[in-house]
Amino acid sequence: MISRLRGEVLAAGGTWVELDLSGFGVRVLCTPATAASARLGEQLIVHTSLVVREDSLTLYGFGSADERDLFELAQSASGIGPRIALAICSVFTPAEFASAVRADNTSAITKVPGIGAKGAAKLVLELKDKVLGFVGSTTVVTTPADDGGWREQVRGGLEGLGYSTRDAEVACDRVADLVANDPDIGVAILLRAALRSLAK
Repeated sequence: MISRLRGEVLAAGGTWVELDLSGFGVRVLCTPATAASARLGEQLIVHTSLVVREDSLTLYGFGSADERDLFELAQSASGIGPRIALAICSVFTPAEFASAVRADNTSAITKVPGIGAKGAAKLVLELKDKVLGFVGSTTVVTTPADDGGWREQVRGGLEGLGYSTRDAEVACDRVADLVANDPDIGVAILLRAALRSLAK
């Protein structure tokens, strides 16, 4: 099991990073927030989960072990694959997701792309007793949005989750006020706000 990687960032997109591990290049799929924290030429640590399929080996990376554990936990629910599990980690912090599940807040869970009302209710039923470890946990976001590149990062992240460029631009416009009010706001917070605005 590959649980953690540390390497130099060779390239990054809206939902992936490519790391150089002593000459060995590895592409890791990740949340938009994790991708946004990557800086070319700098070291990046990601907590990883390897998903094995008949025709592929796919590595998913996260900014914290809690996010990785939530990704794996979400997939233990019936009907939830890696794509939707990654979307859950993009919309919620582990603590936020745990709180929504414990409170039977299915309307909040339906803000995740690919999860409808029935799916949210099923998710709550299956995971309610399993999310206790995430209650009170936090994910620290260190990437500020005041570098002027927040819009590109948010748009790229939304497109990576399957939204059209037009919808992504609309969502960026909706959260622009958050940057104006707090230039130090994290990109991950903007991404979650943008996702929630699209789910309305």
